[in-house]
Amino acid sequence: MTTRFVAPSILSADFSNLGQDIEMINESEADYIHCDVMDGVFVPNISFGIPVIEKVAEVATKPLDVHLMISNPDPFVVPFRKAGASILTVHYETCPHLHRTIQSIKSEGMKASVCLNPHTPVHVLDDIIVDLDMVLIMSVNPGFGGQTFIKNSYKKIRLLKEMIASKNPKCLIEVDGGVNFETGANLYDAGADVLVSGSFIFKSDDPVATIRKFKSL
Repeated sequence: MTTRFVAPSILSADFSNLGQDIEMINESEADYIHCDVMDGVFVPNISFGIPVIEKVAEVATKPLDVHLMISNPDPFVVPFRKAGASILTVHYETCPHLHRTIQSIKSEGMKASVCLNPHTPVHVLDDIIVDLDMVLIMSVNPGFGGQTFIKNSYKKIRLLKEMIASKNPKCLIEVDGGVNFETGANLYDAGADVLVSGSFIFKSDDPVATIRKFKSL
């Protein structure tokens, strides 16, 4: 049975009461707090940056899972570690020297993760998978919350699971985009370990109960 990890995305939190939403995650069965950093260049949106991460880290009791949707992540590895990131995810599409970037993340004591956009095949990670702690599969196009799930993601996860099983069994598979109870159950069945969910959790009547149900899918 696949281990069920849940990472609520604070991109969908109430930023006028962010501390309160972080406390809710603290008290829930969530495993990580997912933080989407967007630069308006690599993705067509701007979210938040280091000052917000620092404040979240002051309140959070769960590890911060920071996803950098930015065009040039290398100069920001150390600043995000200092801000409180425990896991740092960079995009394959933005890192021409990916091995060097991953080694930089790991040298700072963080877990290293690589994200693939929907159009990027998993085989591009064949020569780097042994160095990764996690792979994030985008099941929507990055940049906005509340998008429709891309069904081809199931196939990508199954292929990635085969690669991981043969080369780095400790590497986790995380999925972000259009995750609800139906897609979540199918994603776990396909081989995903960590589900990122934003609006589905934060817009539910009882976010703590929603997180608990994700854990038991």
